Amino acid sequence: MRDTLLGALVSPASIALVGASNSEGKLTARPMRFLRRHGYAGRIYPVNPARETVLGEKAWPSVSAIPEKVDFAYILVDADPAIEALKDCAAAGVKVAAILADGFAEAGEEGERRQAEVQRIAREAGMLLIGPNSMGVVHTPSGFAATTNAAFGAEEIGRGRLAVISQSGSVIGTLLSRGAARGIDFSTFVSVGNEAASGIGAIGEILVDHPEIDGFLLFMETIRDREALGRFAAKAHAAEKPVVAYMIGKSEEGQALSVSHTGALTGSTEAADALLRGIGIRKADQLETLLEAPGALFKARLKPGRPKSATVIATTGGGGAMVVDQLSARGVTIAGASAATRAHFNEHKIPCGHGKLVDVTLAGARYEVMKEAVSTLIRDPETGVLIVAIGSSAQFDPELAVKPIADAVAEAPADAAPVLAFPLPHAPDSMRLLEAGGVPTFRTVESCAETIAMLMTDAAPADRPTSALPMQATRLIAELAPGTADEVASGAVFDALGLKGPAQIVLDPEMTAPDTLPLAYPLVAKLVSPDLPHKTDAGAIRVGIADRAELVTAIAEMRASADDYHPGFRLTGILLQELAQGLGEALIGLSRDPVAGPVVTVAMGGVMTEIYCDSAVRPAPVTLESAREMIHEVKGFELLRGFRGRPKGDLEALAEAVAALSLLALDERIEEAEINPVLIKKENAGIVRLDALIRSSKREA
Repeated sequence: MRDTLLGALVSPASIALVGASNSEGKLTARPMRFLRRHGYAGRIYPVNPARETVLGEKAWPSVSAIPEKVDFAYILVDADPAIEALKDCAAAGVKVAAILADGFAEAGEEGERRQAEVQRIAREAGMLLIGPNSMGVVHTPSGFAATTNAAFGAEEIGRGRLAVISQSGSVIGTLLSRGAARGIDFSTFVSVGNEAASGIGAIGEILVDHPEIDGFLLFMETIRDREALGRFAAKAHAAEKPVVAYMIGKSEEGQALSVSHTGALTGSTEAADALLRGIGIRKADQLETLLEAPGALFKARLKPGRPKSATVIATTGGGGAMVVDQLSARGVTIAGASAATRAHFNEHKIPCGHGKLVDVTLAGARYEVMKEAVSTLIRDPETGVLIVAIGSSAQFDPELAVKPIADAVAEAPADAAPVLAFPLPHAPDSMRLLEAGGVPTFRTVESCAETIAMLMTDAAPADRPTSALPMQATRLIAELAPGTADEVASGAVFDALGLKGPAQIVLDPEMTAPDTLPLAYPLVAKLVSPDLPHKTDAGAIRVGIADRAELVTAIAEMRASADDYHPGFRLTGILLQELAQGLGEALIGLSRDPVAGPVVTVAMGGVMTEIYCDSAVRPAPVTLESAREMIHEVKGFELLRGFRGRPKGDLEALAEAVAALSLLALDERIEEAEINPVLIKKENAGIVRLDALIRSSKREA
């Protein structure tokens, strides 16, 4: 069925154009014009009950009146008539339908009703529905140009091997025209619009099987179906077809709803980025990178056994320095020429500079010198990836500038390091020659550096943990009242996960401080209240209480301060804890982003967390290995790795705590969960939970 659906989507034997106009200047006349212009060989059936002919061809009153079963229908009428047309398509057994009209989910309550109706029709008919708000589908090899986007009115459209799936209809034309100017052609364009019944993930799952598609460009405004997107990404990775996304419009609703530091620290931007990275989709920050990266990543692959580092050779010192600078800013390790390569260069009188930049400058203008330099570097097992920065000769003497590079690559062994190039001047002829020789090229240094940073990053979907949420934790979550739980109730859930706090007791709020306690001074005292999630802000915590007299005073002061901060707050107890000592503090938090779903965050802890914004984020839950990677990303934890002779903290215990807390994502009732701070003790001494916050809902687990 998938093969049949793939054919109906990109190379249908027949198409019905419902609502096709007879006026050539109208938008609804474009699909018929474009299909004819670009050589579509299938049968075209204009559907317009008001006319006998459309643009000189026989018109049909309905899709069901067409004398054969139609593969693809493009519905070009307004919203309500589009629903009736879709019903007709369903009755006629149409395999794929696209709806151009707006007025659906984006148009309020009535629009949502319409969208639910087209979802139902498509689902019950087993039909692939694209849109509403879809500017259609284009497949250049078959000449199938079922679109209203004006850019496809060009006399000729290049045929490439990259697929574009976009939530914006106008962007497919943008990428077509910008790609043409850059010499990049495409195989397929799909404008998914509202994604009522099938979105980027579902369409990608179908297209990834196409043998003439090498990679994918995604233009995204939101994420509507995380599961389908993840399945598509996994299939693309298995097929070695890179997927690169450019995403805009990330909602900040998650931050607005949050009561924890985690929510303020992890906005939807970070959460969406973490989700894409976690499922193996690379994210482009530059539109130029979206154009250039997929093809480059398909051609240039890190070879087994080679280091994850970049070596830059330049015929222009300043240009080479630009590349090195941009790569370093993106965390790419820069490796200069190895000792063996430098010795070879000296022997052959090839200048290469003294730093990490291999600077051949004037000598690089000679064919023999440049070819020998590139050949030597890509054969050197210490070279991971080679980037060639080419100076002005790329513009004025393309053959001289790029032929030695292309020849060196053509003669290289299979295990040679991949080569990529960045000509500094505007040099389209050199870029074409390099691309023809199998060398990916870039028009901007930023796109070059972004793509190489992607190349250095494993795009495999992250492993998911196999552990289940402990039964005791599930039972305690079920007992929580909806909303923000107090620290004692929240702490009990964390205890069930193995995230223990210091020795503690809870006093009744009406009690006076007892003369004797089963705890050792100094103490920490906190007001227990679901209304005071941030105790420091409310003045509801005191640290280092030395004796009973100080305890009595502290309780009175905390109550007065909290009442000023939140008049009428609910006080359920006074929490007393033994003061714990350690080497540092961390924050671990779970939040549910409206776009990206559950994510876990780790950062330096305490009141300065939001100021430093030094954190790592992943889709939750995470494995222990992923938790270790997160901790490695947080720069502040360098202080606990023995920096300048400091004692080492138990970061392994912190990683175990991150993985354990992330399991709360498995219970849909947990909206937020946070420990801030987690006290990190010395190496092999563990961690201590010093706070606890959980916000839950009434949803079933």
